[in-house]
Amino acid sequence: MKVELYNRICAAQKLSRRRMLQGSAALGAALAMPKVALADSHAKLRAEILKIPGVGAGSPTDADWQKVGEMVLGATKANVAEGEFKGVELTFMGLNNQNLHNFLFRGFLKPWEAYTGAKINWIDLAQADYNARLQQSIATGTVDFDIIEMGAPFEGDVLGKGLASEMPGWVRDQIDMNDYVDYLKAPVGTWDGKTYRVSIDGDCHTFSYRKDYYDNADMASAWATEGDGSAWAPPKTWEMVQKHSKFLAGKTDPLTGLEAYGFLDPLKGWGGFGFYFLEDRATPYAKHPGDPAWLFDPDTMKPRVNNPAFVQAIQDVMDLIATPNAYPADQINADPGTTAFQQFLAGTGGMLDWWGDVGSSARTSDTSVVGDVVGFDINPGSEKVWNSQTSSWENTPNQSPNMAYLGWGIYVMATVDSDTKKHKAAWSAAAHLGGKDIALWMSAYPSGFQPYRNSQFNYDEWEAAGYDRAYIEDYLGSNLESYNHPNAAIEPRIPGIFQYYSVAEDELAKGYAGQYKSAQETADAIAAAWEKITDQIGRESQIKLYKASLGI
Repeated sequence: MKVELYNRICAAQKLSRRRMLQGSAALGAALAMPKVALADSHAKLRAEILKIPGVGAGSPTDADWQKVGEMVLGATKANVAEGEFKGVELTFMGLNNQNLHNFLFRGFLKPWEAYTGAKINWIDLAQADYNARLQQSIATGTVDFDIIEMGAPFEGDVLGKGLASEMPGWVRDQIDMNDYVDYLKAPVGTWDGKTYRVSIDGDCHTFSYRKDYYDNADMASAWATEGDGSAWAPPKTWEMVQKHSKFLAGKTDPLTGLEAYGFLDPLKGWGGFGFYFLEDRATPYAKHPGDPAWLFDPDTMKPRVNNPAFVQAIQDVMDLIATPNAYPADQINADPGTTAFQQFLAGTGGMLDWWGDVGSSARTSDTSVVGDVVGFDINPGSEKVWNSQTSSWENTPNQSPNMAYLGWGIYVMATVDSDTKKHKAAWSAAAHLGGKDIALWMSAYPSGFQPYRNSQFNYDEWEAAGYDRAYIEDYLGSNLESYNHPNAAIEPRIPGIFQYYSVAEDELAKGYAGQYKSAQETADAIAAAWEKITDQIGRESQIKLYKASLGI
């Protein structure tokens, strides 16, 4: 559906976002439902999984992860004999963020190890260290792991160099890949027509906001006096995010009684992952509905990161840096992990862009105090959009949710291909983590992952687990709306993408610290660095791969 047509329908029928989503979700669920309903035993298993430990019962523990891992072993037992992998040792490389990711995998895989006889050794990495560690392995040809937790953006670097193992057909059947949301199906997870990825996550950034800020009578009264005449309501555009953030500086947080803040920008790099958060601000300005490209020119690989759209996004951040009390103290040293888990979920700040796991963590993590007052929406839009074809602004409202990172997946490395037993063991471990039922649990509880399967959007299952309907409609609805948006900003799977992102973070840090004179100078420095990376990798090959990633 064209964006303008969607907007006209909403305006003409005066549909609320939630009612529109309810209709869309119901239609999507009907289309996705199999002809035969889930067997009673399977439905019961899913319900029992969601009781561990129970919504509102505090953060899950290792004992809970092991229980879940044990309960979903049925699929493994159908393909693997007990003790079949005795004597096999596998090395697994992944993240240790917020005590999630690898920590959960350990618990999930302990029952798998006990049943199969295999042993897993672990390489735990902080998010900021991930890209450098992986690139070192690629550059030196010393892949010292058999299984890796990796995102689709790295597929150009890893799959393109023949470093991964092709997925066996029995794994595809065990994990039910047809259940993936459409944007995570091929070509994501594939290279040259071969499949390599077991998805465990579906990534996009969505907008979280504090409802108690917008239900607060004192703030509403102050906005009526100090604002621009618009209603005091959650912002729908970055222009309004900016106005609200400046307005909230110096106000009092209604939940904590401490200082109120508006939007929480992470100003510190995060091993390349922090660049996604500037993208959130830039994509509505930069991703024109008539153009699939937004990071580079597809014919030349000339960066677009220094065009007026990205400069506007950088300038917006710089304006808040210059506004007294618009950010918490020392925000210059806040990375995205800080903004989500140490600030927003802990009661600091009114607005945040992040991956969807903030939604589950808000209700099921011991550290969250905002579970009853947080709302969700698609990422803010903009009042104008840059047309790179005409090199001009169009004063047309635009939305473009950022499909940041395309989700984590499990990949098996080609190191196991010469050993039949080890090969099957590695793929069995990957399939266990990427199963249909364990996915439901991971999206409902703190894990570092968000929904990526059609079956995860059954609102009744979530409500039965203890989530209230309105909350889950907002949380899951913001993900669905982003996944299915006609103008979503899709990330290219090209070699070196995180080299581009990492150097962009370095230059942004200089700009935010005042080492560059302007947003334009900062953006120009990023573009110059990107040109060097493209030339180092090979411009012609990058053009070819970039066009392929855009479907051109």
